Amino acid sequence: MHRITGKTGGDSLIEMSPTDSFNDNINGYDQHAQDPSSTGSIQQGQSPIDKQQHSKDSVFFRDGVRMIDFVLSYVDDKDGERKQERRRLYEADLVNVGLELETEDKSESDDGKTYFLKIHAPWEVLATYADVLKVKVPFKANDIPDNSDTPMNWLSTPFRLPEHIMHPQPDYFTAPFDKSKSDFFLIDNKDTFFSPSTRNRILYYILSRCSYFRDECGDKDKKGIKRLLNNGTYTAAFPLHDCRYWSRSKDANCESDRYNLHKHWARFFCFFKEQPLNLIRKYYGEKIGIYFAWLGFYTEMLLFAAIVGTMCFIYGLLTYDDNDWSKEICSEKVGGNIVMCPLCDKKCGYWKLNTTCNSSWQSHLFDNVGTVFFAIFMGIWVTLFLEFWKRRQARLEYEWDLVDFEEEQQQLQLRPEYESKCTNRKLNRITQEMEPYLPITSKCARSCLSGATVLLWISLIIACIIGVIAYRLAVYAAFASIMKDSATSHLQVVGPYITPQLATSVTASCINFVIIMILNLMYERVAVWITDMEIPKTHLEYENKLTVKMFLFQFVNYYSSCFYVAFFKGKFVGFPGDYEYMFGSKLRNEECDPGGCLIELTTQLVIVMTGKQVWGNIQEALVPWLMNWWGSRNARNHPESLYSRWEQDHDLQSFGQLGLFYEYLEMVIQFGFITLFVASFPLAPLLALINNIIEVRVDAWKLTTQFRRPVAAKAHSIGAWQEILNGMAVLSVVTNAFIVAFTSDMIPRLVYMYAYQPDGEMNMKGYINNSLSVFNISAIPLANKPDDGESPSWFNSSITTCRYRDYRYPPGHEKEYSVTMQFWHILAAKLAFIIIVEHVVFLVKFFVAWLIPDVPSDVRARVKRERYLVQEYLHNYEVEKLKIQLSQNGHSDCTCTPMIYPSIPKHEVLSECL
Repeated sequence: MHRITGKTGGDSLIEMSPTDSFNDNINGYDQHAQDPSSTGSIQQGQSPIDKQQHSKDSVFFRDGVRMIDFVLSYVDDKDGERKQERRRLYEADLVNVGLELETEDKSESDDGKTYFLKIHAPWEVLATYADVLKVKVPFKANDIPDNSDTPMNWLSTPFRLPEHIMHPQPDYFTAPFDKSKSDFFLIDNKDTFFSPSTRNRILYYILSRCSYFRDECGDKDKKGIKRLLNNGTYTAAFPLHDCRYWSRSKDANCESDRYNLHKHWARFFCFFKEQPLNLIRKYYGEKIGIYFAWLGFYTEMLLFAAIVGTMCFIYGLLTYDDNDWSKEICSEKVGGNIVMCPLCDKKCGYWKLNTTCNSSWQSHLFDNVGTVFFAIFMGIWVTLFLEFWKRRQARLEYEWDLVDFEEEQQQLQLRPEYESKCTNRKLNRITQEMEPYLPITSKCARSCLSGATVLLWISLIIACIIGVIAYRLAVYAAFASIMKDSATSHLQVVGPYITPQLATSVTASCINFVIIMILNLMYERVAVWITDMEIPKTHLEYENKLTVKMFLFQFVNYYSSCFYVAFFKGKFVGFPGDYEYMFGSKLRNEECDPGGCLIELTTQLVIVMTGKQVWGNIQEALVPWLMNWWGSRNARNHPESLYSRWEQDHDLQSFGQLGLFYEYLEMVIQFGFITLFVASFPLAPLLALINNIIEVRVDAWKLTTQFRRPVAAKAHSIGAWQEILNGMAVLSVVTNAFIVAFTSDMIPRLVYMYAYQPDGEMNMKGYINNSLSVFNISAIPLANKPDDGESPSWFNSSITTCRYRDYRYPPGHEKEYSVTMQFWHILAAKLAFIIIVEHVVFLVKFFVAWLIPDVPSDVRARVKRERYLVQEYLHNYEVEKLKIQLSQNGHSDCTCTPMIYPSIPKHEVLSECL
């Protein structure tokens, strides 16, 4: 092998001559390049293989020896000559790098139009780029005893998986691979030394940096498989699954990991079993493994929140009969004699308080003392969840060789799009090499445009929410007019529960949910477009920028309606004769029921949260299945020997670079629902738990059966989502404290019981009468009075006053219609409650965070042990090498340096790879 210097210094790949990798005939490139219709590479002197005898459900080249590491597919079309030239140049560059190619002709494909280019990376290429990417590989068996046995360990036996599934690989001490010291590492078999996920990660790194331009043109922008996919030169690029998911591979050399994952992980009836995280990591890579580890841990922690939340709901059921204020509302003597003022202008009549009897009882299920306890509990639970996840993550970092995996390593791997679009160069002060950069003026302009676009879309969401509020105000009057004669009372079971308030809330929530889904579909494309426009430097920076944009949008989109109901509805209403109107229009601001707005917040939360989860699972599972079913309809009748492994995977859906991003986003939005507004709905964690049990298996099922194998990627944490979760944990304490104080009636009831109960008893008798103010009907302006015929038949001129929800002095008082002292007492109690609860919960949170170390002590000891061994073994290795060299010098005059590959000169590694 010799060094090729024909490329410019700007290239970032290591080049090899065609003779470096076995031989030119094995590579098969020349034949392929001259004739795109070639039927694959066949070695000289070897007869063509009969496809009827050679099973194509294999992950090897036709020689049965070389593994297929990656597959590219393409078709001939009307723009075929230009694309054929691009493919010729690109594949020539692949060969120069040292990769081996084999082509399957379109006549052998199922549709008769698709060519498949199979790519194999020989040991020399894998070793070179494993050195560049600092892939960690084993050098010594782990000698630290595993003391993970716990008392009563047998109780977990039903939840365990077989040992070979949970731990598919032995435990080793590892170190970054160094090609010049390959005999330092435990290399038993070069073909299996690098795992399939590592192999396809290395291949994708190469494919992303190979070019397809002529040297005389010098168009450096023409680089990378992603660009070739976008312009249609290739239709797909993917690593292969190792077998069919429902049966083991017939090849004895294939480990059939996909089959094992489907059997032990992707089936729904395995929902109570632990996840085979090590096998997931081995097959899909660390990034996907970390996601499923986080999702599984989150689901486990939800179990405790769901139990406590269910107990709080049961407490509400058990204290159902002790609800004095609901008894008063439903009583004919109290609620039946209280005439309430109209809830809207003109179209709403006077009504009796006992018509809200059912909603009052429903509200008690969630608005009770147990809710306050649960809100405080969830503030502590979220801290425990985040702290224990840090410990779990630290253990995974060690077990998966990610301890020294720092973001700086990712910074060295520039995005190909950044390298091609940034034509300016500057000196890197650290590496002292020239590197591409984006001028500060261009970066500022792009960032300003991006920020303005995000603000525009957030403003669009707020406008839609205002539209939904206007719908609530306008439609409530219509529902009130329609239902004034209890038109739904003849309906059995549900009739008494259908009120204008409920009808308005449910329809508005459904409309809001539809708007949310439509805006999501539109904004996803916009977010990706503006992130691409910013030209982030690294993949990590790209994901973080996209994460922030998408989360800000989704936060406003999903939670704005809940914030409105929780903190704005019923707070700026005014009183009869001086009502507040929406932006000066004729639409009067909404009022809360006498039972409070909490039940409406619960309704809003249930509809949006449940609707999102049901729709998400349908979209995740059903849509890929239908598309795959339709795409492979012609191939399903083929025998296994004819339906090749690459065709089977080609017919599946592409997971995409952002596939995992949307999974995280879905779960983080759910996390917001069960933390930010959990005080209004203690059953939210239970719904989330049920959804997540299904979600884990749905995600596993679609990943193993409906999607092509994703390109493996490394990640040592959940990234920017960790900071988002921390921020939501802090915000949740504030929102729940405000919900209990201002949305529920908990504080006014306690103030009444302790300070205003007329008999001095510790009960709630008389609370309803105390919480309603009196207004003189004759003083109601004409614009606010009901139209003729809108008031019910029982209303007559003998009724001179009506009641409304507020604390104001009655007519005839010297401070007529101004707020009473009780109003200020309640406001002071609400503010005091918020301050005390926030400080107590934050103190407990910070104490728990300080008490629980982020890294377990045994993991810290193992990390130190491994670092010590790496230094010791490397030192001993160098000493032994030096002894061998000195002994050679003693017997010979030769002074050449010993080499690991004596017949192979070193590669030229250009600066951008370092």
